[in-house]
Amino acid sequence: MKAIAALIGVMLLWSTLVAAQGPETFTARLSSLPADARTRPDLAGSGSVSGVLTGSKFVVSGSFEGLISPATVAQIHRGIERGVRGAVVFDLTISKAESGNITGSFDLTPSQVESLKKGQLYVQLSSEKTPDGTLWGWFLR
Repeated sequence: MKAIAALIGVMLLWSTLVAAQGPETFTARLSSLPADARTRPDLAGSGSVSGVLTGSKFVVSGSFEGLISPATVAQIHRGIERGVRGAVVFDLTISKAESGNITGSFDLTPSQVESLKKGQLYVQLSSEKTPDGTLWGWFLR
């Protein structure tokens, strides 16, 4: 019985500490990054995304404009370090147009929170003419 009470006490203390942490804001400037000479003419546009981390909840919102073809998908990826591409972690909701909005809300694991704070998470937006990525931006404080 004492062990259960101690466990409940630890859980309450942990939830209080997490709740006491204020929200942290991260921003990403979206810009084109040519992968090769073939895709360079189709890369255009810009945007910005902000993410607010409260505890483990990460809420993302932003916008983009100036694409040559309609956006098809936007995702949060996790690289091994800032500037290095990596695997998809989350899908974002976007306007499927040359300009529009980006949104998403996610519960991050402790490892993903650490990656976010280290600058390893980034947004990649793809379009019809550039399915391997049109705009990129790493989340930074």
